[in-house]
Order: sequence, then C-alpha cells, then structure tokens
Amino acid sequence: MAAFMFFLTIAAFTAPVYSSRAPLTSAAVRDPELVVQEVQRSLNVSRRRLGYLSCGTGNPIDDCWRCDPDWADNRQRLADCAIGFGKNAIGGRDGEIYVVTDSGDDDPVNPKTGTLRYAVIQEEPLWIIFKRDMVIQLKEELIMNSHKTIDGRGASVHISGGPCITIQYVTNIIIHGVHIHDCKQGGNAYVRDSPGHYGWRTVSDGDGVSIFGGSHVWVDHCTLSNCHDGLIDAIHGSTAITISNNYLSHHDKVMLLGHSDELTSDKSMQVTIAFNHFGEDLVQRMPRCRHGYFHVVNNDYTHWEMYAIGGSAAPTINSQGNRFLAPNDRFAKEVTKREDAQESEWKKWNWRSEGDQMLNGAFFTPSGAGASSSYAKASSLGARSSSLVGTITVSAGVLSCKKGSRC
Repeated sequence: MAAFMFFLTIAAFTAPVYSSRAPLTSAAVRDPELVVQEVQRSLNVSRRRLGYLSCGTGNPIDDCWRCDPDWADNRQRLADCAIGFGKNAIGGRDGEIYVVTDSGDDDPVNPKTGTLRYAVIQEEPLWIIFKRDMVIQLKEELIMNSHKTIDGRGASVHISGGPCITIQYVTNIIIHGVHIHDCKQGGNAYVRDSPGHYGWRTVSDGDGVSIFGGSHVWVDHCTLSNCHDGLIDAIHGSTAITISNNYLSHHDKVMLLGHSDELTSDKSMQVTIAFNHFGEDLVQRMPRCRHGYFHVVNNDYTHWEMYAIGGSAAPTINSQGNRFLAPNDRFAKEVTKREDAQESEWKKWNWRSEGDQMLNGAFFTPSGAGASSSYAKASSLGARSSSLVGTITVSAGVLSCKKGSRC
C-alpha cells in the first residue's frame, strides 16, 4: 500500500471537476441514414454469431442478445447491440471480466479490491459483474474511468441510499441491469477517480446517473427512482448517448439534458431516448432539453403530472412512435412545455411529433420547420409503429436473468 500511495496526487477544487481530465472532443453521429444501416449490420452480425434470427419482441436491442441461453458466457456481446447516438459505446468489451465480491465502500480514497469502486477507477477496460445479490450504499460519488461496463445481469444489484454514479470527462461507458434509487448528495470529501489520482469534491447534485462532459454512454435496462436531483442528467458538452429500456418512476425532475441556456457547448449534444417506460408518480422532464438534438422514440409515457417533454434554448426534438397517456387533470394534457421563451421565439424551434399515439386527451404542440431535413441530426434509428410500444417496452427496467436460460 505504501508504494501505491507514493504515486498519489492531491488537488483541491472549487467545483466538482477534475483538472487532470480534459473535456473529450468526440464526434457525434451526423448522418441518420448511416446510423440505421450500421445498426442493422451490427444486429445481423450479432444474430449470426448467436445462431438465431430474432426473439421476435420488436425491440432491436433485446432481439440482439436475449435469445441466447448462454448469455452469461457471452456477456460482452451485449456491447454489439447498442443503437442510437450511443451505439458506439463499447464499455469494457475489449477488457477482462471483473467480479465484484464486496458490497462495501468504506474508503472512497483507498477502495478495497473486490469492491465496485475499485473496479470502476482502473485504467484498463473492464466488464464488471457481481458475484451475488448486493445493496451498495456508496459513501461518495462513484466516479467512473473510461471503458467500463457495469453489468448487473444474474444478480439483484441496488445502488442506493448514498451518492450514485458520475460519468465525468470519460468515454465508453455501459450501465446495464442495475437498480439505482434513493440517491443522495455527497461531496466535501476526497474521492479517487483513477489508481494514480484523487481529488476534492464539492457537494454533488444527487443524481442517479450524472453525465458531465462524457461521450459514448449507454444506460440500458436499469430501474431508477426517487433521487435527490435527476434520475439521469447529461450536461456540459456530453454527447453520443443512448438511454434505453429503462423503467423510471417516483420522481419529480426526471431527466435534464443540457446544463443551462447560456452553456453553448451543449449545442453538439445528441441523445437517443428509446424503449423506456416512464411510469408512476413522475412529474416532469422526460426529458427537459437544451440546445442539442434529441431523438425520443418508441417510449411508453403512462404518467406525468406537469408535462412529459420540455425544453429551452432552441433544442431540436424529434418525437416518433411514442405512446402518451395524459393524466386526468384537464390542465396537464399537453405533452410539451417550452421554458423561458415567448411564443414568437419558440415557434421557430424544431419540435415535431410523428406517429405518436395520443391517449386520454394528450396533445403535442409542434413548432419550427416541417421538413424532415431539419431533423437529420435528431434522427438515430428507425421508429416502430406506436401500436407496438406496449410489446417493445414490456420488459423495461432490470431483467430477471438466470444462467443457462434466456433473460
């Protein structure tokens, strides 16, 4: 341990940002037609490898891997199944499998071997799995290093009751099959982010998953609820993100995409939100967008109290093939909400609804250009019919996976 400690560098910060990590400049997807073609090729390759054509669910991510009864021996093939703007997020696909054996988090500066914190800070790519069911209560934010996958399949893994996951100025992250809930603020403490560095963190927001200047991130089949701030927030130039197959519930401000109206680095943000179930006791921000390009496709919205999709600072929002079930409150039927802008301004923003199913009086207020070319940077996959949303999202959230059988 003495030799290990010799290489530590300590720095104090006035904001929760590590100066040793420069912002990533990762190109996001530009051509939606190329995206569709590349996704289809990827799915076809994965299916040929596994010797089947499709599970027949209509969910292209799940059809790519869930039919394989030997998924536990082929875990890293999941990385070939991503779609949307985060489709190139390979996580720890090219590294070793690391088994978490210890649910503890006694020392965020010197994490013990076998803990989740020890695994996520390593420099090399790792595919992280869990030996058994665990409830992990973190003492401080779990600050991830690049090229990591957290894969909860085969165990019931809860990250709850403390600060949760931070993806800050890193790339290639996959978070799959984890319960993330009751996340708290942390900070005013030292936290390690790599084997050779730890630094001072000020008070964190208390998000379930915080993406800060991150790229190539995929959050899939997680169950999220009841956090201090957002369930999933992406800010400060984050891009190339897919949020898919998640079950979100019991929360107010669900998802913030874009830090502030003034932060122009979020203009390049591209996020795909697909096949999620926005469930009971949700209030608003599903998502709330700023500046960038957002593809909201084939999600099931069964609950909101204020609105479902909102934004400011002229984001481009492409809503396709979703199912929106409005609340009974006659003053909350509108899916959309424009923030901090007069109609003369927001009517120029490109927001469209295409093939969405509106139930119980739900309605979407479109704006901006009607031409499809205006949504090129906000298109990331082909939408299925909204009539299929129930089937596509029926397994949203953490799956019950057992070795030797299909998930």
